[in-house]
Amino acid sequence: MIDLASLGWGPFFSTQLDERELLSLVPGRAVADRGPRLRVRFADGDRLVVVPGSLRVGGTVPVVGDFVLCRPAARDGEPEVARVLDRRCCLSRGAAGRATAEQVLAANVDLVLVVQGLDVGVAPRRLERTLAAVHRSGASPAVVLTKADLHPDPAAAEKEAREVAAGAPVLLVSAETGEGIEAVRALLTPGTTGALLGPSGAGKSSLLNALLGERRQATAPVREGDRRGRHTTSGRELVSVPGGGLLIDGPGIRELKLWGGEGLDATFGEVAALAAGCRFRDCLHQGEPGCAVRAAVDRGELTAERLTSYGKLAEEAARSEARRRLGAARVERQRGKTIARMQRVLRRVRER
Repeated sequence: MIDLASLGWGPFFSTQLDERELLSLVPGRAVADRGPRLRVRFADGDRLVVVPGSLRVGGTVPVVGDFVLCRPAARDGEPEVARVLDRRCCLSRGAAGRATAEQVLAANVDLVLVVQGLDVGVAPRRLERTLAAVHRSGASPAVVLTKADLHPDPAAAEKEAREVAAGAPVLLVSAETGEGIEAVRALLTPGTTGALLGPSGAGKSSLLNALLGERRQATAPVREGDRRGRHTTSGRELVSVPGGGLLIDGPGIRELKLWGGEGLDATFGEVAALAAGCRFRDCLHQGEPGCAVRAAVDRGELTAERLTSYGKLAEEAARSEARRRLGAARVERQRGKTIARMQRVLRRVRER
């Protein structure tokens, strides 16, 4: 038997079940996406389950990491998802071709390992953006600098990353030499769910293989022209890390959508602290009188690059959130129209 607590099950999820569901439905966690089906891990093992059309059209579509309640399989049938439990947090991006649509990539993630390959060096501005998105999701970030053996001065790269990491752990790792692997494993304590986030070629698959102690994911060399990787992972999956917690890896988890500004204060803590001293509460730090943030830049206490990055991300977050709300309003209006149309059809049928 599998202890669901080892999969991250706890009071947050168990208290969502009512008495009827406790007697008739079986809880489990989605561990792999298999197209129209999910592989779900129950207390007695893994099984493929059906995701009904009602969830795909009008409900919460379950993804890897979700805890679900399933109806037991009928004779010669398959279990079916009855309900997706509320999520503690989720990692999401904008759906392809739809600026206002949110595509959830993974659910109930406690720790996001932000992977950057030191063969191309630290990208501070990209790192700031990613950390803000992770904080906004509700998960905790840790920065993993892979391919440390390929950098001429890994200690300097670590220092550069720490300057923008806002207190998040920064780890130097080499899958080739084994450096830092145990430090990463120590973050994945039993019951903790982690996710790998980073561009293709950053070394996510090599890191996963090193943590698992086996060649589970295929790897491929980066292109010499631009040092970008070729994607090798074929499907999102939640796997158990020996002696530790769980880890989600899969295609598409390269970048998160910065939907709102909630993660900016956590990522730019020094800017938020300085802003408390501004004369105006709505100061944009763009030359307003009495701006404590600009004064800190003038004194050399805050770099102009850091403040510029904060401003750009704040603008991006505001635009994304406005588009998301507009899109949600449109969806709700369309839903109302659909319900009204169905009600009219139903009345006509009854009148015949």
